[in-house]
Amino acid sequence: MVKVYLALYKGRKSGRTPKALAMRFTDWMVRKATRGIYSHCEIAVALGDGVFECYSSSLRDGGVRCKTMRLPSDKWDLIELPATDVLTAKLQMIWLMTQGKSYDVLGSLGVVLRVGNRPDKWFCSEWCGYVLGFAEPWRLSPNDLAGMTAEM
Repeated sequence: MVKVYLALYKGRKSGRTPKALAMRFTDWMVRKATRGIYSHCEIAVALGDGVFECYSSSLRDGGVRCKTMRLPSDKWDLIELPATDVLTAKLQMIWLMTQGKSYDVLGSLGVVLRVGNRPDKWFCSEWCGYVLGFAEPWRLSPNDLAGMTAEM
């Protein structure tokens, strides 16, 4: 059975370019607004040798995508999920239904402001929460998911 994780980003983007500074500021804002240490989350499937196939909706990448990446422990925390055939099938089904959908900037603000969501757009914790079967995933931040999945 494959190993599946909730990957939680706690890192700080390095660099001094305008793009790097904007990313660092966005991460800081998410952490402050949600009162936690995480600014982003992914569903990560272990491929071996520290490499993961990561599924999420990413502001940096423009929306729902799958990306192969390393997840160094100084930037990411991993919570192992109960890897079942149902979870992996659901992950693939939701990925196929939502791939390429836009990032939901207003929805991500709704986690704090408690405003509604857009069914045609996704933000990271909403997408991951949906895959994991949580009710009203548009109300969840990466920090909320960390607490909820640690109890699974």
